[in-house]
Amino acid sequence: MAKLNQIIAVEKGAKSRAQREIAEIGQRLQKTALLSGISRTYQPLDDEGEALPPESTRVQVKAEGALKEVAAALTRLFDITATKDWANCDARADVAVDGRTVLEQVPVAHLLFLEKQLTDLAALVDRLPVLDAAESWAFDESADVWRTEPVRTTRTKKIPRAHVLYEATTEHPAQVETYTEDVIVGTWTRTAFSGALPARRVNELRERVAKLQSAVKFAREEANGAEVTDRKVGEAVFGYLFA
Repeated sequence: MAKLNQIIAVEKGAKSRAQREIAEIGQRLQKTALLSGISRTYQPLDDEGEALPPESTRVQVKAEGALKEVAAALTRLFDITATKDWANCDARADVAVDGRTVLEQVPVAHLLFLEKQLTDLAALVDRLPVLDAAESWAFDESADVWRTEPVRTTRTKKIPRAHVLYEATTEHPAQVETYTEDVIVGTWTRTAFSGALPARRVNELRERVAKLQSAVKFAREEANGAEVTDRKVGEAVFGYLFA
């Protein structure tokens, strides 16, 4: 008895072969000359007239025969595909990760769906934003975001100052030099917040997705190893269509 993965392997070849044969049959049916035939004989008016040999062209393509060829070409494909589709309804397997069964008795079609979805999810996880490693983060339950410890910095302001170089005399005015001085006038307290994720969390998600992807692929291979029952539908279909 064949296995489902063997049927899947031969289905593609059967489909290509059937398509090629159908195309060839279709081309032959489009050639009017191959469908046509004639037979003619010549009879002179009297016995002294010239005698000419009869002429004939045989019909090389018969539409009814072409339909039988179509049925023969497609019957094998129909039977193989039916065998696969019926088996897909019955072929199931558990999806297990690290000894834990995540999903039970999943049909092949859904396993294929899961494979595609997990590929997309893996790409999404790879694009997740990660917290800046240069900062020290702690989760703030009240704000439901990550935050850093408050950092204080001073705020300064330039204050103009004057410095007397020479005191005033009766003969000369005082010589004064002006300059500015940075004076602390306040303190900034900065706390950063982020909705990104810690690197360890992103790496954990990557690992989980990868493990589940492997488990789904393993389950699909296991399900595809199920034995199948040959289905014969082609003869019934074409027995009705071309009867």
